[in-house]
Amino acid sequence: MSELRLVIFDVDGTLVDSQGLIYQSFVAAYQSLDLAPPPRDRALRYVGITLDAIFPLLSPELESDAHANLAAAYREAYHHIRTTEGSQATSPFFAGMREVLDTFKSQDWTLMAVATGKSQRGLDALIADHALEGYFQSAQAADFHPSKPHPSMLLTCMTHTGVAPEKTVMIGDTTFDIDMGRDAGVKTIGVSWGHHPVAQLQADRIVEEPSMLLSAVDELLGPQT
Repeated sequence: MSELRLVIFDVDGTLVDSQGLIYQSFVAAYQSLDLAPPPRDRALRYVGITLDAIFPLLSPELESDAHANLAAAYREAYHHIRTTEGSQATSPFFAGMREVLDTFKSQDWTLMAVATGKSQRGLDALIADHALEGYFQSAQAADFHPSKPHPSMLLTCMTHTGVAPEKTVMIGDTTFDIDMGRDAGVKTIGVSWGHHPVAQLQADRIVEEPSMLLSAVDELLGPQT
């Protein structure tokens, strides 16, 4: 029997296109305090790290109480928009990504996990709305871990599945994802359709479209033997 391998995905910017939902939530949060929201590209630059860490970076001139209020308002807005419109509308799969998940799920020798800066509530809702129950053997969210790029989420995924670092790959769209993978001692794949320019990612492999992930994972971890 083949040795198991583990493929870990980031969510926002890698599996699903949630940029509109995320920026709407940023705008609502700042407007709730009568503040001008940051430009879209600047706000989206920090997607992937823990929400409570984002606002001190976006608005270092504000006091900690304001940062906390912004985070609370963001969570409220995000939850309202997602529950009103649904994950399939606000966080649709990038074209081809569902097929990639389906292919990996069909492989007895491949396990999958997610490591995301989303809350557990948000991650659970997305999995339910996209009918992804049973796809991931480990699903790690920001509530229970230090922010990316700390490797805690990946170490937990490997503990849950029993797969060694040399048979594990992290797939993501930001430097936070790739640095997290490197710090966890696993292989890394950067995708070109997310939040950070590919030139910044410095991953073991860069893919330009979802279908390329299948061969990239085989190259890094080895196919079935």
